[in-house]
Amino acid sequence: MLFKKEKKVIELILKHLDMTEETVKDSLKTIQYYIDGNISEAKVWARKTRSNESEADIIRYEIRDKLYRGAYLPLLREDVYKLVESIDKVGNAAEACSDFFLNQRPLIADELKPYFLDIGKESLSIIGSLKLAVMCYLKGDCKIETVRDHTREIGIQESRVDKLEWDLTKEIFNSELDFAHQSHLKLCLDSIVEVSDRAEDAGDQLELATLKSMV
Repeated sequence: MLFKKEKKVIELILKHLDMTEETVKDSLKTIQYYIDGNISEAKVWARKTRSNESEADIIRYEIRDKLYRGAYLPLLREDVYKLVESIDKVGNAAEACSDFFLNQRPLIADELKPYFLDIGKESLSIIGSLKLAVMCYLKGDCKIETVRDHTREIGIQESRVDKLEWDLTKEIFNSELDFAHQSHLKLCLDSIVEVSDRAEDAGDQLELATLKSMV
């Protein structure tokens, strides 16, 4: 019975992971369409982003319910749920990023658009590395070192995002835009890199769970 409960939780976590990935991918499309000037299409993908994130929340609640009902040993229960919560925060950040663009409508100068597109792609594509790492851990068909290789890749990608963030911040504040406009673009940038920051946190939580499983 315990094994069946754990198997169901794993299935739900993988489903939650899929929905989070869709949320992040849809958010990236929102950003890309917005920067290209296609606001109507950006709205479509922003709605999809919100819908997928809401679905991920429903699955998260179901996972929590299963854990409360005794899935996993008490020692592992907290780590499992913390991992799910950390993944969910990636989806939340992606939804917030999408909403920032559609609600606040940042005015991005043409010369800055390539920078925003590059960092958007780098920050939000980190969901791919996170998904690989989590799937590897949950399915149990990878060596522990392979899981840790995936989590290291998350950290490496987040470092690339940090470099792009530094460069774009410099471009923004060296531009001839007024300070209020510069500050708004920096807030926009912050919303983009928040996704990779939360993914790195999820990777750290996964690595902690992995280390505990080695004991």
